[in-house]
Amino acid sequence: MKTLVLIPAYNEDKKIGDVVSDVKSKGIDVLVVDDGSMDQTSSISLKKGAIVLKHKINRGQGAAIATGIEYAKRNHYEVVVFFDADGQMKSEEIRKLIDPVIKNESEVVLGSRFLGLAKNIPISKLLVLKLAILFTRLTTGLKLTDTHNGFQAWSMLALDKINLTQDRQAYASELLQEISENNIKYKEVPVTIEYTDYSKQKGQSIFNAINIVFNLLIKK
Repeated sequence: MKTLVLIPAYNEDKKIGDVVSDVKSKGIDVLVVDDGSMDQTSSISLKKGAIVLKHKINRGQGAAIATGIEYAKRNHYEVVVFFDADGQMKSEEIRKLIDPVIKNESEVVLGSRFLGLAKNIPISKLLVLKLAILFTRLTTGLKLTDTHNGFQAWSMLALDKINLTQDRQAYASELLQEISENNIKYKEVPVTIEYTDYSKQKGQSIFNAINIVFNLLIKK
């Protein structure tokens, strides 16, 4: 199946070149959606062989994902893998996410760091994620072991069923709501998420988590 790895990025030039090169070495097309960066993210990504789309202003990760999905639809990709730009995901694990989609075992495959490995995860992050898992179960009914994990594989058939409206981090919870409301067949697979000093700086704070809940409630 024609597969695209979609990487939303904002001021990620310290890592983006290595991330793009690593994924490209697996023989997969890479799309970087530069969400209004003020550094060399776009030029570095292009030099490393990525397709690059750029927002003129910073709109948020959800908006970058939506832009990438529209590109994938226009260019007839069949599988889209969401992948972070900060280097905390492992490109060698992409295959285990896309295989169930290729084999028609699942429409969506969600990576789980708690079935796999959350290496060097901060205690504060662990607490926020555990609360988010509970929130997800209560609001969607999905019995997940992880949530807000950006490592996912979606079939185009599944992407055609959803309506992504959240421009910022609330999009991650919105995706899970869409899976539940549209009865999309999903599964979790173990993945490794490695937290470095750089990725910790780029990550969400507890205040962002509160904003996510607020945005989802406003939508309702």
